[in-house]
Amino acid sequence: MSENELNAFTVEGLKRLQDELAERKTVKAAEISERLKDARGQGDLTENSEYDDAKEAQAKNEARVMELEEILKNARVIDEEEISKTKVSLGSLVTLRDEQTKEEAQYSLVNPNEGDIFMNRISSDSPVGQAILGKKKGQIVDVQTTSGTFKYKITKIGKPE
Repeated sequence: MSENELNAFTVEGLKRLQDELAERKTVKAAEISERLKDARGQGDLTENSEYDDAKEAQAKNEARVMELEEILKNARVIDEEEISKTKVSLGSLVTLRDEQTKEEAQYSLVNPNEGDIFMNRISSDSPVGQAILGKKKGQIVDVQTTSGTFKYKITKIGKPE
């Protein structure tokens, strides 16, 4: 996946990352700061597990803040013109039919930073994402997973509304 594709986000995906960054810098940082203050108030820090836990949470939060800032520094919103209606591309709304069960489901193909299968957002570097990227309506794709091979037919390609 090219650097340009890694920096391309849907409007919702970019907003979610911006919201997470704001939350981590304000609310989460304040909560951790309060935990550290409370733990320091308990005296000896050498055997204070609450202090150690709070310091670890602080380090993890700061690392994620730095990661989000780096991602957002080069982020751009996918232009609607980039989204094809004839070929699956980043930002496409794709309807897939499982060739075994005949069940259909609709997914958005997104970059790896915003993939969330529970919200029907397939990462372009997932097995399904890799299999459908660049394909056209009517094509059948084989998807290799740890659970086996699945066949999906691309029944519809569109743009998000």
